[in-house]
Amino acid sequence: MPATETSRQSAARALKTWIACGAIACGGAFPIAAHAGPADYIYVPTVEYGEREVDVKYGLAAPAPGNPGAYGASLGLGYGATEHWFTEVYLKQERYGSQNANVAEFENKFQLTDTGEYPVDVGLITEVEAPLSKAAAWEVTAGPLLQTEFGRVQLNGNMLFSRAFQKPDERGVPYTTNMSYQWQAKYRWQPAFEYGLQGIGGMGQWNNWSTQANQSHMAGPAVMGRVRLGGRNVIQYNAGWLLRASRNAPSNTFRMQVEYEF
Repeated sequence: MPATETSRQSAARALKTWIACGAIACGGAFPIAAHAGPADYIYVPTVEYGEREVDVKYGLAAPAPGNPGAYGASLGLGYGATEHWFTEVYLKQERYGSQNANVAEFENKFQLTDTGEYPVDVGLITEVEAPLSKAAAWEVTAGPLLQTEFGRVQLNGNMLFSRAFQKPDERGVPYTTNMSYQWQAKYRWQPAFEYGLQGIGGMGQWNNWSTQANQSHMAGPAVMGRVRLGGRNVIQYNAGWLLRASRNAPSNTFRMQVEYEF
């Protein structure tokens, strides 16, 4: 559907924000660390204006040689402030080996193109994490979100640039701008039940990738869906079992997310 002038202006403002955040993340104005936490989820670029949600996430990564395993959980409140901007605040707890970290996260998602306007929908995610415990660090993350569709098949691909500052994060990642990625391929069988594959990984420094042995790659099956409760009330869920695809990754990771939208 053609974008209105207001929508195009909103997209232009969001694009300026994308450029600014990319300059921060990649230019080194702030030191931050790429991460693939056990409770991380696959971002999508779309925004629903006026949507309010309560968001619960959980993840558990099994230990492997050289990887102590991890746990993560979060509780968030979100709101679709405009047709192109969704904002959310989280309280998160993560544990890596014996290190426990509590953080508050401020997340903003910008939809840069109207849904279906172009062959690929484009968005931007930005996150700021504030430490609530000694093991945590300030972190900033930003990156583009891409989505396209072929019939009932939906494909997503995201590239994220992250950095920690003041000190290394709870995983000991130093002050370098690191790059991670997410991808998803799902078949929309019916609204209440969809299925597919998900993948999450880290490459190391954005301009100097780690050796293959030190990169982290995980992939595996996933299920997701939306259950309507009447009116704007919806339960949305997704869960994945990600298997180790490189030596520097957990042996397997279970992750899930449940949202109550109203």
